[in-house]
Amino acid sequence: MSWVQLKLRLDSKQAEQIEAALNQTGALAVTITDAADQALFEPPLGTTPLWDESIIVGLFPADVDVTALQTGLKEQLGESLSHWQVEILEDQDWTRAWQDDFKPMRFGERVWICPSVYTPPEPNAINILLDPGLAFGTGTHPTTAMCLTWLDRHPPQAKTVIDYGCGSGILALAAGKLGAKRVLAVDNDPQALLATRENSAHNQLGDCIETFLPETLPKLQCDLLLANILAGPLIELAPVFHALVKPGGELVLSGLLENQAENIIHAYQGLFTLGVVQQQEEWLCLHGTRET
Repeated sequence: MSWVQLKLRLDSKQAEQIEAALNQTGALAVTITDAADQALFEPPLGTTPLWDESIIVGLFPADVDVTALQTGLKEQLGESLSHWQVEILEDQDWTRAWQDDFKPMRFGERVWICPSVYTPPEPNAINILLDPGLAFGTGTHPTTAMCLTWLDRHPPQAKTVIDYGCGSGILALAAGKLGAKRVLAVDNDPQALLATRENSAHNQLGDCIETFLPETLPKLQCDLLLANILAGPLIELAPVFHALVKPGGELVLSGLLENQAENIIHAYQGLFTLGVVQQQEEWLCLHGTRET
């Protein structure tokens, strides 16, 4: 089986109009990607900005009439947006494609993230079975890698842990595998909570890990709170984290850039003593303890 793929370079102001036109002409899927390697590190909450220069791709069935399709798009969008690149996208083994890109990875001395199709390289290590899925978090990003490395060096044995902004649940899974007594995984995305529950069951951690929306999180205090999210939310959540961590308890923050550390440390002043414990590329990981 194959598909027809129509591709066009555009600026962000045209994206909504072109996406609508592709959908109206029967596109099976529409994707927008960066055309100029422009980083979008931290958009404002509630926004989904695009790159200044983007590539939009419409995917159509193989039997589509390409001439008629291009004519219809030209009528909707005008001559200036009529120079589409047409490609035939052949079918492939998509499972094999992601397997080629996502292989077992080690963090610290003992923690391994292993796709379920692989046999863990070290059977006696801390092996977390995880496949790419609904929610962010497979260990490939530096911020996640630094949190996993920290957990490997400081196993939360018999502790109560909160993974705030859990995504796939990868940090919750690591905490559970490293001996945590109870792990509360929190996210405002129901898909993330679903992914965390599925991954917990797959790793035999269903009895250890519980999932919550922020508003349903029980009133308790934990020994360790992990938060691998963006700098803006980290600043806003400082008083929330202070209430959730017991006096003397620990806090690990990641998801922030080097030039954001000063503002975050200032936001937590008087609540936690924070310092940089690791850096990968431009990303930082902070650790601290609750002061009072």
